[in-house]
Amino acid sequence: MRTPSSGTLWRVTDPAPLPAPTGRRLTRRLVQLYAGLVVFGVSMAMVIRSGLGNIPWDVLHQGLTRVTGLTFGVVAVATSLLVLLLWIPLREKPGIGTISNALVIGPVADVVLRVIPEDLPLAARIGMLVGGIVLNGAATAAYIGARFGPGPRDGLMTGFAERTGRSIRFVRTLIEVVVVALGWALGGVFGVGTVLFAFTIGPLIQLFLPRFDVPRVTPYHRPEA
Repeated sequence: MRTPSSGTLWRVTDPAPLPAPTGRRLTRRLVQLYAGLVVFGVSMAMVIRSGLGNIPWDVLHQGLTRVTGLTFGVVAVATSLLVLLLWIPLREKPGIGTISNALVIGPVADVVLRVIPEDLPLAARIGMLVGGIVLNGAATAAYIGARFGPGPRDGLMTGFAERTGRSIRFVRTLIEVVVVALGWALGGVFGVGTVLFAFTIGPLIQLFLPRFDVPRVTPYHRPEA
């Protein structure tokens, strides 16, 4: 796992980054993975309902939702699967966490979007934005720390960085500028929340990751007599 400078995401691309886990260790990793993905979906819905600017990729998702008439969650899943197709020429290898990320987050966001009302007072919207961003940082650290593979968009970023020789920061910024511009043109909401997320998500993940990272296990070798 690499931990690039603040503002970038960590990479977990080994198909089996930990020795074959059993029992409570595997249970802890699976619970952490899926809890992280569920909370990630909740955090996305919170930021959307704030109306103050979406997470960069969600600007695109929301724009596509308005153009196609599909639900936000369906668009998010479809986008994730299309991004995974780009992994093929980049020679990236998905893990169970990668596939789960693509399939779980969108439906969770759809459910939460039905629960949270749209017309909230400004104070509640600001709280929704800040809380959503903080939860997103914790959720990202949780599913990355479980070591089951990166999300589709994270793998796209790191794959392009490796193939082009450019920094992760540069590639991530370029990709997100493109998706935000395209999403905004389609009617997605870009605002102060988008900028706030871009500047704070890296430090938040850095804060939470040590609390969720599952350490590698070095097999114990009994010394010979």
